[in-house]
Amino acid sequence: MYYVYILKSLNKDSYYVGYTKNIYQRLLRHNIGEMKSTKASAPYKVIHFEEFETRSKAMRREQQIKSYKGGDAFRKLIVRA
Repeated sequence: MYYVYILKSLNKDSYYVGYTKNIYQRLLRHNIGEMKSTKASAPYKVIHFEEFETRSKAMRREQQIKSYKGGDAFRKLIVRA
């Protein structure tokens, strides 16, 4: 299984969207500073995730979420958190 996830920084008003096979391990890597793109805004918490059977479906969904980041569709995802 693959997961698309949205993280919210606990220090800044910022979000990160990604995909992974192991959401808990990936969150740990973000929070200990192993991920260059999120290191400056750590720590994070998972505020939304979705499960997919294939990597390609997860990648498509990740790109879809990133395409409306900041818009109404993105806000609907994060408000449910």
